[in-house]
Amino acid sequence: MVELDGQYRALREGGGLVDRSERGKLVVSGPDAVDFLQGQLTNDVEALAPGDGCYAALLDRKGHMQADMRVLRLAEQEVWLDTEPGAADAVVRHLSTYKVGRQVEIAEPGSELAILSLVGPAAGDVTGTGPLAPEHAHRELEVGSVSCRAVATDLGIDLICPASEAPDVAEALVEAGAAEVSEPAAEILRVESGRPRFGREMSAATIPQEAGIDGRAVSFTKGCYIGQETVARLHYKGKPNRHLRGLRLEAPVTEDDPIALDDREVGRIGTAVISPAHGPIALAVIRREAEPGALVEVGERGVGARVVELPF
Repeated sequence: MVELDGQYRALREGGGLVDRSERGKLVVSGPDAVDFLQGQLTNDVEALAPGDGCYAALLDRKGHMQADMRVLRLAEQEVWLDTEPGAADAVVRHLSTYKVGRQVEIAEPGSELAILSLVGPAAGDVTGTGPLAPEHAHRELEVGSVSCRAVATDLGIDLICPASEAPDVAEALVEAGAAEVSEPAAEILRVESGRPRFGREMSAATIPQEAGIDGRAVSFTKGCYIGQETVARLHYKGKPNRHLRGLRLEAPVTEDDPIALDDREVGRIGTAVISPAHGPIALAVIRREAEPGALVEVGERGVGARVVELPF
């Protein structure tokens, strides 16, 4: 694997291949599956036709996030969910609690399926899909001789395939021009684009508006779902006390370093990277008084940083 700068160039100019098979994977099926998920998730699952998808969150009754996830309508009675690594267990517990009396089954493919991400402007050429849009649109695709599901992402295309055949898929993609890259290299692009990640910028203490995901993950026209009251009240009548922001740093910092404005802590670093294009930058959910343009200090060393709007 080439050095980080070379991986970054591959991601920005071509197609970088990242193995994300550790993501949590669930399939919710049955006659009540779609109606059930409509009452659990923040986005409009009922509006999805087979081949469509969306981004959504699972909340507790106070509107705090329990997980975020990609939602794919596979068939009339079958929906795919994938989550950050480690979040699937909490999602299964929640859904299992609320599905009592409903005709719903929850399967966990786990290690049986792999997720390979192609990131970069050449992703469609490498996979052979051509342009695949909008984000979360998906269809079946053969890569080599392996049947996969191709899913549009914000930065490229994900391929869901049998884990036993993932090495063959990866080999075919490399032969077609993909460059294998590391997760740290891909994280640089995520930070640059201003996309928060559950477990980093988002946690069980986060309300969707604080992370800036309400425009992508929340439907304000669908029916009721768990946690809706808090999210709707904030949308129509209030303002979040915290916002997702970018930081342009004078020196590298580390995850969870405190951020201070006028000697008062206003948040903590979510993800920090060194971007070949922007230098040291970070994402953080910080109090609203730290507005774009504000100068803050990070960590015990008091590293200087400027708060900026996203994306970088």
